[in-house]
Amino acid sequence: MTGPQNGAGERDRTGTQRGSTIELAGGFSVHDYRTKLKLLKDSGTTRTLENREGLLCPACEREFDRLFVTEEQTTSFETPAERPFCLARTDEKLLLCTH
Repeated sequence: MTGPQNGAGERDRTGTQRGSTIELAGGFSVHDYRTKLKLLKDSGTTRTLENREGLLCPACEREFDRLFVTEEQTTSFETPAERPFCLARTDEKLLLCTH
């Protein structure tokens, strides 16, 4: 997927309110979405953020709850059992969206 299919507040074919999709073309910067994401944890190379404005997952285009972003080559994280998640990758970062 290369960018938002609907702008913030637009409705899709089913009439469902949709937010904007996180754009990955050219990389990902948390600063581009700082008004829509709340920083929960930051270790310098790994961040956990809360989706406060209904952003859509770049992998499945569904709204997500939390965003985990890392620049590390390997990392561990905890997510509750039976909680679906999606992965998205740029050249420099791995993004995990929990739903």
